[in-house]
Amino acid sequence: MAVVAGVDFGTLSVRVSLVDSDRGLLASAVAEYPLHRKREDPEFATQSHADHMKALASAAREAVKKAGVAGDQVCSIALDTTGSSVIPIGKNLQPLDDYYLWCDHRAKAEAAEITEAARREKLEAIEWCGGVYSSEWGFSKLLHWLRHNPGKRGEFVSAFEHCDMVAATLCGITDAKKVKRSVCAMGHKWMWNASLGGLPPEDFLVTVDPLLTGVREKLHGEYATSDHLAGHLSAEWAEQLGLKAGIPIPVGAFDAHWDAIGAGCRSEDIVNVVGTSTCIIGITPSVKLVPGVCGVVQGSVHPKRTGIEAGLSAVGDIFQAIATRAGTDVKTLSEGLKNYRAGQTGLLRLTWDNGDRTVLVNPNLRGVTFGWNLQTTAQDELFAAIEGTALHTRVILDRMEQNGVTVRRVINAGGIPQKSDVLNQVYASVLGRPVLVPAGSVVSLGSAIFAFLAAGVFPAIEQAQDKICPKYRTFEPDPSSKRTYDKLYALFSKVYFAFGQPETREFGRVLPELIRLAESEQAKSAN
Repeated sequence: MAVVAGVDFGTLSVRVSLVDSDRGLLASAVAEYPLHRKREDPEFATQSHADHMKALASAAREAVKKAGVAGDQVCSIALDTTGSSVIPIGKNLQPLDDYYLWCDHRAKAEAAEITEAARREKLEAIEWCGGVYSSEWGFSKLLHWLRHNPGKRGEFVSAFEHCDMVAATLCGITDAKKVKRSVCAMGHKWMWNASLGGLPPEDFLVTVDPLLTGVREKLHGEYATSDHLAGHLSAEWAEQLGLKAGIPIPVGAFDAHWDAIGAGCRSEDIVNVVGTSTCIIGITPSVKLVPGVCGVVQGSVHPKRTGIEAGLSAVGDIFQAIATRAGTDVKTLSEGLKNYRAGQTGLLRLTWDNGDRTVLVNPNLRGVTFGWNLQTTAQDELFAAIEGTALHTRVILDRMEQNGVTVRRVINAGGIPQKSDVLNQVYASVLGRPVLVPAGSVVSLGSAIFAFLAAGVFPAIEQAQDKICPKYRTFEPDPSSKRTYDKLYALFSKVYFAFGQPETREFGRVLPELIRLAESEQAKSAN
């Protein structure tokens, strides 16, 4: 018997779970932290490192208390976080600013410049992230920060992904050069690639902007997969968390990647981690580069295999926005959705409310709903939005399979599938294949599995999964619904590419132009 702590930092809260190698989950505790947004700038989304660490300490102490175990019985702790959530730091690993959260899209212009330069210079690394660099990723955000904080540039020492910053803090590391960097985080979001010599070359970065001079060296360090240790828990943080000093902490990763492990993901499986957004995570036995799919990284999900990542920029956030506009909540608005039939609303919903992460990788998009009439309700729109996220997911899986990625099983993980059988059934019928849903929550189970590996309790991920992961509920496609969704998919695909690609002259500039006009008028109002 061994007890470990698995930590999952989400968009609005951190969850700490204590898991026993024999008895499974003992207890979980959650602590919230604020998300900073600006109504006048919908692209803005930041969080405080101090808020994160305070919440972690609170949740850890509560989890230990609820589990009824002594803190010194916990033999390791592992953590995952959102990403790409980037923080610039100065001396002694002190934050120079808040995190640019994963859903902060202020760096749209920077991302476009990086993409243009990569294509012009024929940078091979760009092909490993689908051919387009995103405003959600590291170099875009760092360049945006450097441009908009000239007074702090002199203090800038380095920048870190959230998972690496938290692990270093817990280990008491204050030298940026000694911080282990996650292959998962840096591979998927910073174009780090061992086979290509690591990060993009200095001369390429300087071509993008001279402000990036020396940044490659500042990001230098040991890059490691999560079967390596970031370090050991410091005495200071052991006291704050109520745990024992010196326990091992493995190199962290992104929440969706470890949620996929916690959901039982094996080779050639695809996991839809459906929450505020959706991350689509797969494990492939060999490298398959897929145009528009935002990350193929060896060792990212499973240290011994190739990880692939795609996703939707907003899902739960869209459902919540629809409910908020209707003056209610998602749970209330969802009542009765089980009686809806495929396509009955007459609506076709493009779920671009926060841009497109895959396969267009275009932040200059907004949600579109076709088919409104005078009797259409908010509940109709919610059902259409569920259908829209499923249809968008089908676009992504089709793109993967067209480029040689085998999809053996589809697993719906994350918080929303645990609460919405309607969503799971729609996904099964849209995708035309069974959808497996873990019978219990898997949030932070992936972290626990890597904590067990760090403590030497299990020899491999698969053995830990067999012992820890829950069984599945299976949702089979409904034949009648599938026929309807096949027709809707043909329509969805047409408008998805017609409105989503800026080079499409007829419709591709409509949404970007609307955004430009709105930003221009808002700027006038501000002045």
